[in-house]
Amino acid sequence: MKKFILFFILLATVSFDTRNQDAYDVGEYFKFRIHYGIVNAGYATLEVKDATLNSKKVFHVVGKGYTTGMSRFFFKVDDLYETYIDKDSGMPYRFVRKIDEGGYKKNQEGFFNQSANKVTVKDYKNNNEKTFVTPRNTQDILSSFYYLRNYPGIDKIKPGESITIDMFFDDETTKFKLKFVGRENITTKFGVVPSMIFKPLVQSGRVFKEKESVTVWISDDDNRLPIRIKADLAIGSLKADLDAYKGLNNPFKTK
Repeated sequence: MKKFILFFILLATVSFDTRNQDAYDVGEYFKFRIHYGIVNAGYATLEVKDATLNSKKVFHVVGKGYTTGMSRFFFKVDDLYETYIDKDSGMPYRFVRKIDEGGYKKNQEGFFNQSANKVTVKDYKNNNEKTFVTPRNTQDILSSFYYLRNYPGIDKIKPGESITIDMFFDDETTKFKLKFVGRENITTKFGVVPSMIFKPLVQSGRVFKEKESVTVWISDDDNRLPIRIKADLAIGSLKADLDAYKGLNNPFKTK
């Protein structure tokens, strides 16, 4: 459960368009139901807000993940992720990671110096501060996927091709790679949604145990909504399905 909640926060915003902010804007909100078969395991939400940081107008994205019902009784999860994104460049200035996963807790805040290619992380739980050198254009865990929502030329990607970006997470930078699988019409509570299918491919030993254990369905329209995420397990699979939305920047196309 802990890892799937993290899967969701990592992937729920994976969407693509051109670099002009058309895919999303302030006021966009998603809610996802995380379930094992018909059993609810938890929910996750993502919201884009307006904010000012160092006298500059930015997107403030807030992501939350939490278990419910019996899942919460067996394994309590309360995760909060935030990022502050430059409206012009799509690069992050600051991130927040505040999590409680079955008693495992983190309380961190990161500050990017994009011109110096560095990020300073303040760990409030352990009362320390570290600065890390990062590659140029490094994203944090949430800004990565809002950046990818506006990735240029995604409409021309072919099955088997991948997109790779640098993402800072857990005090190190890792390569986050997405492989395009193809297109499919999937049935949802909102109707049949034409979708693009992606699989995240990451370095072994990171978040995912298997390189292709997770599949993501993205609406094949100008919103590039995350419609469904499936994580294959040893027995069955966990899914996150889009449960509610508002404030979309473009019409949501269904059949």
